[in-house]
Amino acid sequence: MNIEIKLFTSLREITGKKIISLELKDKISVEELISLLAKKYGKDFKEYIYSKNGNVEDFLSFLINGKNINNLQGFGTSLKDGDTVAILPPVGGG
Repeated sequence: MNIEIKLFTSLREITGKKIISLELKDKISVEELISLLAKKYGKDFKEYIYSKNGNVEDFLSFLINGKNINNLQGFGTSLKDGDTVAILPPVGGG
C-alpha cells in the first residue's frame, strides 16, 4: 500500500521534505500514521504535532484526498492504497 503525505511550513523544515512517500504492508489509520512519522522524524516533529498532554495539536488540519478527517472517522480513519494525506498548519489572515 502506498501513501503520500504532503507537508507545509514548519513540518517541511523539520523533515526537509515537501512530500513523503511511504510503502506500507498493512492498513493504517491516520493516528497510526502520525505516530509512525513522529518516530521516524524525531523530537522536533513530535513537539510540533503533539501538545504537552500527548494529544494532536488542535491547530493542525488533516486532509485525506482533500477531505478533512473531521468529516470522516477522525484520527481513526483508515487509509487506502493511493491516498494522499495533507497536514496543514493554521491559516492566518489579516
